[in-house]
Amino acid sequence: MTTLHAVVPAGVDDPTRPSGGNVYDRRVLDGLRMLGWRVEEHHVAGAWPTPGVESLAGLAQVLAGLPDGSLVLVDGLVASAAAVVLPGASARLHTVVLVHMPLGPDAGEEAVLSGASAVVTTSRATRDRLRAWYALRRIHVCEPGADVAPTAGGSGGGASLLCVAAVHRGKGHDLLLDALAEVADLPWTLTCAGSLEVDPMHVELLQRRVYARRWEDRVRFVGPLVGAGLDAAYAAADLVVLGSRAESYGMVLSEAVAHGLPVVATAVGGVAEAVGRAADGSVPGLLVNPDDPTALADALGAWLTDPRLREHLSQSAALRRRDLRPWAATAADLAAVLTQVDHRLHAATGSPR
Repeated sequence: MTTLHAVVPAGVDDPTRPSGGNVYDRRVLDGLRMLGWRVEEHHVAGAWPTPGVESLAGLAQVLAGLPDGSLVLVDGLVASAAAVVLPGASARLHTVVLVHMPLGPDAGEEAVLSGASAVVTTSRATRDRLRAWYALRRIHVCEPGADVAPTAGGSGGGASLLCVAAVHRGKGHDLLLDALAEVADLPWTLTCAGSLEVDPMHVELLQRRVYARRWEDRVRFVGPLVGAGLDAAYAAADLVVLGSRAESYGMVLSEAVAHGLPVVATAVGGVAEAVGRAADGSVPGLLVNPDDPTALADALGAWLTDPRLREHLSQSAALRRRDLRPWAATAADLAAVLTQVDHRLHAATGSPR
């Protein structure tokens, strides 16, 4: 079997900086190995997607060390920022770029993706965006999986809110706090689990808002949680909330449903795909327009004040939970794309596999 060379950002397994992209990379690479693939990982250091000269040189060195005709899967966080390296390497390597969150529209990203043998995305929304920007043809969707988890017990009253996301402007914590200010007279608490190191200035701004509103007992920023700590946070929650300004997919939302938790989230990118629909057609949550704190507040207010709505959404989440896509299916989809690329290129060159 062909060896797959996987180029991923250094720190992909760092528990202090969990991200959807890192989780996806780890799960699909391990899944490919379970399917019998030979996978060699190449971890490239750098502040991707804003690498310095040394980081780009390190990536170039890794790629230069691979034999001609190698099948290479490159994480988009690295690939989209490497227009000075990757298109040239793609002339002798068979590159497949895995795009989690596109940077564009951007001429450099277009050159990288146009030169790839195939492009993989995690949602139909991202696929459609890339097609609109760059008129690409070979784009495949390999939707993330989710592990069905024990059903969350919650507080019993609907007031325990959980946001799982690195704390930076893109995740919309500021919008969420503004929305909660509009329902401040209702009983609720908010736990924010996610890295506080991505944008420290934004974190400081948010904490000032918390202090100004005297919400120290209502809003907690607990840093990144993984494993048992994250499971405990889900178990204690009644509702998962996400006010993102952009999402390629929104894996945290499918993880919420995996715990039987409904969601309130902004309808951006692949969020609707991540939340999905239950077998009866119901949506296990409320999706609202982005950048609209009042719409977010209305959804939260409805959840907090309407027991029948809470029951309906909770039942929908329980039903949707049964049909979640397993990670093994994601790995199998990616394996099919890689196999197709491998077969096509060997057929074109006439070389043996």
